Amino acid sequence: MDTTGKVIKCKAAVAWEAGKPLSIEEVKVAPPKAHEVRVKIHATGVCHTDAYTLSGSDPEGLFPVILGHEGAGTVESVGEGVTKFKPGMSKWTIYPHLGSVRFKFFRKKLYIYSAITHSEYTVVSEISLAKVDENAPLDKVCLLGCGISTGYGAAINTAKVEAGSTCAVFGLGAVGLAVIMGCKSAGATRIIGIDINPDKFETAKTFGATEFVNPKDHSKPIQEVLVELTDGGVDYSFECIGNVGIMRAALEACHKGWGTSVIIGVAGAGQEISTRPFQLVTGRTWKGTAFGGWKSVESVPKLVNDYMNKKLMVDEFVTHTLPFAQINEAFDLMHAGKSIRTVLQL
Repeated sequence: MDTTGKVIKCKAAVAWEAGKPLSIEEVKVAPPKAHEVRVKIHATGVCHTDAYTLSGSDPEGLFPVILGHEGAGTVESVGEGVTKFKPGMSKWTIYPHLGSVRFKFFRKKLYIYSAITHSEYTVVSEISLAKVDENAPLDKVCLLGCGISTGYGAAINTAKVEAGSTCAVFGLGAVGLAVIMGCKSAGATRIIGIDINPDKFETAKTFGATEFVNPKDHSKPIQEVLVELTDGGVDYSFECIGNVGIMRAALEACHKGWGTSVIIGVAGAGQEISTRPFQLVTGRTWKGTAFGGWKSVESVPKLVNDYMNKKLMVDEFVTHTLPFAQINEAFDLMHAGKSIRTVLQL
């Protein structure tokens, strides 16, 4: 049945309020307006940023909302003026520019988060889509929508890790593992993984970690442990947790004169970071990163091509694949530390 120009009814995971399980509901998705594209989502990831908003800690979080921003699918229909995309074309979603609310539950408008991939259909601006290799498996490249690209790019683009350097990565979830992959790709000699869950260490080794530190095994602050371990501090450190105390520790673990620390984790609403000015005036650099410094539409096809040419690990991040109806189980696995990334099939 031709659905062009018509409202579509589909299933979506709706967060009615903070801290509550998602509910699979039938929603109405409006047709695309000028310069918009309606997409059939085939696969989507579940990211810590989704959990952050769902928890109620996000100051910009509004409810009810449909979450999701790691997604891939095919073009269902296009709005007036769209020339780059045609129905049936494979695509990958990126962080969209703000647009109008296009989802309704009966007569109630639903807020949207980023690209809205926790829905069978979504509507986004044409500038929020990237064409990808038609042969790329959508249940893998959907993950390039956030975590993998962010961590990998934080090392490659933001920190600009140099060959022969020493790196410390705080937090060995998907983003931290992607940072490790980026540090290895850049030629780092020592890549120290830091986490309080020792079960993650063996996995981190497959991505390029050379050694591990569990803060619980030491009575000293972790930054002091790392300074001693590296004879003065690391060249680059990465905070992939969202803990303001660890952000400070990551900075103070850097070497005087040239050490660079990159903040990737998202802290809770109202939290602030602090350190002694001496930590910065002695030559350390404190930086943040968004999407790993990639230029979205221009960079994503390259990342997909690197994956297709086996230059970028993606399959290794997928520990679970579940049907869309089990989305709450995907969040449970993440919170329990039992998954790296769960892919939901729609």
